[in-house]
Amino acid sequence: MHDPWYKQFWPWFFIVVPFVTLIMGGLMLYLAINTQDTLVVDDYYKEGRAINASIAREQEAKVRNISTSLQIEKGVVLVTFLSGMPAQGTAIRLSLYHTTLASRDISVLLSRDANGVYRGFIKQDITGKWRVTIEPVDLVWKLQTVVFLPSKQPVTINP
Repeated sequence: MHDPWYKQFWPWFFIVVPFVTLIMGGLMLYLAINTQDTLVVDDYYKEGRAINASIAREQEAKVRNISTSLQIEKGVVLVTFLSGMPAQGTAIRLSLYHTTLASRDISVLLSRDANGVYRGFIKQDITGKWRVTIEPVDLVWKLQTVVFLPSKQPVTINP
């Protein structure tokens, strides 16, 4: 004589697999609706034009032979121009873009002191991989690189 159906393995297997699939599908649908992907760009055309403008600004930094040294220690940001220092003492902007989380992006305005060193302060935690951008406030040129912070040695940024 055979055991009743509810004591068999296969009926329960065929009941549980679709049930688990429905639950996981519902969870995925919930996550898709209630979370945002900050890495997706809505307007590809505008982004493409901005990339072309960005490349032109990087080329301008190369033409001006701009090279900098970046040091961040205990929230103090120091940018020293190794070559191509701007003649005007106008401020420059340092932007740190987190590689995956847009909410952690940081932008700070640096002003030049009497020694020609640009200084600023950051309060946020900067541990991890960052895309660093240095540019003047008039957006004529731009330096950009990827760094792992914190760094014990100054980071040289060239075009």
